[in-house]
Order: sequence, then C-alpha cells, then structure tokens
Amino acid sequence: MPPCFDRWCKRFDDVWRHQAQKREFRNYIGGLLGESEGKNLSQMADNAVGVTYHRLHHFLTEAPWNAQQVNERRLLVMNQCSPTRISRGFTLIVDDSGHRKSGNFTAGVGRQYIGEIGKTDNGIVVVTTHLYDGKKSLPLDIELSQHASSLAEGKKDIEFQKKPELGLALIDRSMNRGYRPGIVLIDAGYGNNTTFLLELEKRKLKYIGGLAKNRKVIIEIGISQREEIRLDKLAESLSPKDFTPVQINLDKLKTVWVAPVEVELSQLEGKRTIAIVMNASTFDQASDVDYFITNVESTKATADWIVTTYSQRNWVEVFYREAKGWLGLSEYQVRDYRSLIRHFMLVFCAYTFILWHTLTGGLRRRWASKPLNTFTEALEAFRTAMSFRFMEWLNHNRDVFFAHKAALGFVWA
Repeated sequence: MPPCFDRWCKRFDDVWRHQAQKREFRNYIGGLLGESEGKNLSQMADNAVGVTYHRLHHFLTEAPWNAQQVNERRLLVMNQCSPTRISRGFTLIVDDSGHRKSGNFTAGVGRQYIGEIGKTDNGIVVVTTHLYDGKKSLPLDIELSQHASSLAEGKKDIEFQKKPELGLALIDRSMNRGYRPGIVLIDAGYGNNTTFLLELEKRKLKYIGGLAKNRKVIIEIGISQREEIRLDKLAESLSPKDFTPVQINLDKLKTVWVAPVEVELSQLEGKRTIAIVMNASTFDQASDVDYFITNVESTKATADWIVTTYSQRNWVEVFYREAKGWLGLSEYQVRDYRSLIRHFMLVFCAYTFILWHTLTGGLRRRWASKPLNTFTEALEAFRTAMSFRFMEWLNHNRDVFFAHKAALGFVWA
C-alpha cells in the first residue's frame, strides 16, 4: 500500500484494542479498495499476500470492537480538515436500498421491495442518511431494516422497526453530533407517512418529500369553499399556464414542467406547498409525473427551487451505485446482524478514504495527470499507486515472488 493509506489508517489506531485489529482493519479496507472482482472475505484473502481468511473472518465476526465508534471516528477525521469539514446548512438525504439475498438465515432477510431490481424479492434492505453540501457527497449512518419474517416474534418483536422509524433514529443521531441540516430530502416511502412528517416538524426541520398520486389534499376553489381532491386529479385539472418550465442537470440536461400549489392535508395544521412535476407541458402528454410536498415557506418554495433542491437526492443513488459496484457493499460472507453492520461501516470507511484524499488533493498531485472529478477516477488513481508500489516491491524481491508462485504450482514467465 502507498504511505498515504497507512497514514490515514493511523487516525483510527486508538479505536482498536489489539495490534491484530489494526492489521486486519488495514487488510479489510485494502481489500475493498483493491482490484478484486469480488469483495467477499474469501476473494479479498486470496488476492493478497500475507492475508488469511480466518483472521479476516475473525476480525469481522468475533473481534471485540464497536462499529459505531469506528463511524464516529470516520466523521471526526472528516471534520478535522478544512477541505473535508461538514458545512452548515447541508442537505440530509434519507433513503433505503436493497439487494437480493437467497435463503432465510441472514439477519433482516425477507420478501420485500428491492429498489435496484424494481420488484419484490427475497433480500435485505438498509436505511441510510447521506450528506450533500455542494462540494461533497458523504454517507453518514446506516441501519439494517429487519423484515418481520426474519424476527422470532414478527412485527411484535422488540427489534422490529419500520423504515420511517429507522430514518428518524438516524436523523437524531446526526443532530446529536451537532449536524443540523438545512433541508431533509425523502422519497414517497417517507413523504406519504404523515407521522414521519410531523416528527420532522417537531424537530423544526425543513423538508421536501415525495407523495403518492392518490394522496388527497384540500384546495380552495372559491371564497370560503374547499374541496378534497386526489393529487393526480388536481394535476389533470390545472391548465398549461399553471406550469413553469425548469431545466435540471442530472446525468444530462432535461426540462421539466412544475406547478407549485398551496394546499392543506389532514393531520397537518396550516398550509403546505405541493409541487406537481411533469416531463411534458401538459398532463395528457406527460409520461412521468411526480408529486412533492415541502414545509418551506411559500415565498421560497418556487418551482425552480423545489426541483433544483430535490434533484440533490440523486447523490445518494450515485453513492449506492459506487459502493455496490466498486466497494462490495452488498457482498459479504456473514449472516448475523453485528457482522453485517461492521461490513457496511468498513465500506463507508473505504469510500471516505477515497473522498478525503480527493478533496485534499493528494491523489491528484501524486498519481494523476488530470483532475479527479468522480469517485471512480479517484479510485483508479489510488489503484495506480498500489500497482506502482507492487512493481517497486517486485523489483527488490523477485526471489520471494518466484518462491511464492512456485509454492502455488505456477511458473513465473
């Protein structure tokens, strides 16, 4: 490993109780960052010299360490450096992500909706909180959503919590650290939950949340006249002049048409602004219609502000894609709850290692001839550093390398 890797890992050294834990922490993070196609324990051990499966497995499953303590240190490391410090008024994204898992012996597994495949299947779902402050996208906390069928007493089990309850617990965890978000972004799975919205407002938090098309709202249709109407029916009743075209840039530039409307909702006191967002200028022509709600004052909740702000939620999707595709978030060879959370937290550490070095400029100065604008580019720069170190070692230890290959039954040509 390059020297920058060990220097960063040393920031965690006093978290570990034994020298062996320090060693296996480096081995595990190095395995996640390495070029192995698989990120499970077997492949990470097989693809490294001096790393053994049973030691790595013991570190993940049996060794006495606290995943939450490691996470607090990870965030402290980010806050100790000016370019990586968590800014005030950041956007906090609450989301969940799932992946398939066969069998029924892994903690939390059950038949549930899996977002990455877009249907219900046997799998695991995690709830995360994620930060975006205009400069960086950073995972904060993660919790396993334990399906009722995976618990001894089902929904009556003391450990059973719905995803909105887990989301609130993770928000509270961030706020207890002193991280108070400027806005909370949630999808319809949380936005449709009135209790969840009330809890956010009780904490004096501003939010933008998704709503289902069949959600009913109360609108004013004349002097002292009010009507309860479904959101899709409300959207259909609006004229084209009620919609404002707004350009947003996600993977590519696109135009959406937005109509903000002040409404009332049952169980929520006062008025809220809802926004109808379509991919065409009229409801009849639109093939994609989304509905949002916010408790931000109506003067600020303009069409442009709502769409631009909510589009920041795309950063958590980018993180899931990178963490699963490059760092093995959904690859593990453990089944119990504690080991799963440890694996997730170590993936967070590996992701943060690359992010920290990208923001501080070390990888760019030493290992790249171009700007590192994405996580993938920065990871490739670090892997270049690993390759360089290996070739440097090989030049001075050819006899060791030959003997190692010969012991495995291979001939070095």
